Amino acid sequence: MAEGQAETDIAASPDDVWKLVGDFGGLADWMPGMEGCTLEGDVRTIKTMGIEIKEQLKSSDDAARQVSYSIIDSPMPLQNHLATITVTPAGAGSHVTWAVAVTPDEMLGAFQPIYQQSLDALKARLES
Repeated sequence: MAEGQAETDIAASPDDVWKLVGDFGGLADWMPGMEGCTLEGDVRTIKTMGIEIKEQLKSSDDAARQVSYSIIDSPMPLQNHLATITVTPAGAGSHVTWAVAVTPDEMLGAFQPIYQQSLDALKARLES
């Protein structure tokens, strides 16, 4: 299993950042390229780049400002996927990490750039 992460510092309070990233069904509100996001129970269905992906919420901890989920249905050749977004205080702002563990290992290169672009967009939105 390959592991990696994207990260950024944001000049916004951890609570303000968490309001966006902690909303499991609100991904389309801040992640670029989302054509839609619906939530049924603990499964969100996202539409992006003409494909549909189902992700299942594994855990969400408001106190720790951390959410974890797995892709459970996708046209990608995934065997395992677990992603965790964490928001922590950093000076007067926040530090956000989006960690991923994925099999097959070759899929890591598909996720890290997307997660980094998404965190860059989150930063731009919250700092504008």
